[in-house]
Amino acid sequence: MIELGPLNGVRVVDLTTSYAGPTAAMYLADLGASVIKVERPDSGDDARGWGPPFVDGASAWFASANRNKQSVVLNLGAPEGREALLRLLDTADVFLQNMNPAKLERMGIDSDTVRARNPRLVYCAMSGFGQDGPDSSLPGYDLVAQARSGLMSVTGEQGRAPQRVSTALSDIVTGMCATIAINAALVRQRVSGIGEVIDVSLLDSDLALMAPRIAAFHAGEPEPSPSGGTDSVLAVYQPFETADRTIVVAIGNDAMWQRFCRVVGLEDLSADPALRDNAGRRDHRARITAAVSARLVTRPAAEWLADLAAVEVPAAAVQSLSEVVTDPQVTARGSLMPVPYSGGAMVTVRSPFRLASCPTPRNERFPELGADTESVLLDIGYTPDDIGGLVEAGVLGRSQRVEHEAVL
Repeated sequence: MIELGPLNGVRVVDLTTSYAGPTAAMYLADLGASVIKVERPDSGDDARGWGPPFVDGASAWFASANRNKQSVVLNLGAPEGREALLRLLDTADVFLQNMNPAKLERMGIDSDTVRARNPRLVYCAMSGFGQDGPDSSLPGYDLVAQARSGLMSVTGEQGRAPQRVSTALSDIVTGMCATIAINAALVRQRVSGIGEVIDVSLLDSDLALMAPRIAAFHAGEPEPSPSGGTDSVLAVYQPFETADRTIVVAIGNDAMWQRFCRVVGLEDLSADPALRDNAGRRDHRARITAAVSARLVTRPAAEWLADLAAVEVPAAAVQSLSEVVTDPQVTARGSLMPVPYSGGAMVTVRSPFRLASCPTPRNERFPELGADTESVLLDIGYTPDDIGGLVEAGVLGRSQRVEHEAVL
């Protein structure tokens, strides 16, 4: 039996596009909220066009951040479209948007205007660089945030050019940060009826990811550069080659170091007083790395990983995605969920949390563009005649609901 999530009864209006905002809204939906995705006519969310790959015309990227939602199409360039949005927000608990602040004010959907109508609303503004400061009006994307936050400056092979972490890291983490703040605000809203204005940005999220590196640099560490995964406060904490593939080894304390040395046959290193603590191992990192590399390359990865697991030393193979999707732990946890009615051609990744009260995750197919426009507007007081007039005036998008065959 699927239990109702803890946010059941919460209405979220999501005016965001691309990836960070839709990710935040999806996590709220996964937790039980009713999420209404407001999109522009014709093309909808930018991410609907991100591809290939497309499956039956649908973007896999879009599907990955938009499950468990309804879609409403409104032409916000028309006064009637803006009024429909405001009426929808009057009924909402949460509003997410990622528009330019000046544009919001021109359209009358800035936080002051909207919360004057609905003081209990949790208003979440998502942006590249935040709602204030000299660059608040600049557009931001994941790549730009990774560059500006310093994240790229420490990523890549030693002696080579900085590299982007090759996933939508800034967007996904920003979506998580927004979800945390929104849930906290909802707790207070339920107790006091007071809403909130939340400011979440890609740059701030990436700065949070860089917190330990920034703290170490500010405390006197040399400015870091790309190092191929070897530059860390911990030693040993990096990739190594084995006889057949790359693995990583993460030694987090002195006792673990001793166990590691015994397993790999480097007792001389474990007995060396200069290497007894992490500070010493960092000073002698090059010597340790050379010795460990010479040992690990003599046997296959599977053998080393089994031996290291037996003595509780964290290690793993560097897996390709073809291995990740069949990883026994990933499979056992149900981390990949088939998109309904895609015949297994698309999957989404389950939210990175598990609730004991909801053992079966909510997993509804992403909405077709405008599929729920009429039903949502009827729910907030529009009549069928009202809706017909708005459709004729080009204010509403016609429903594109698709009846899928009952095949998952």
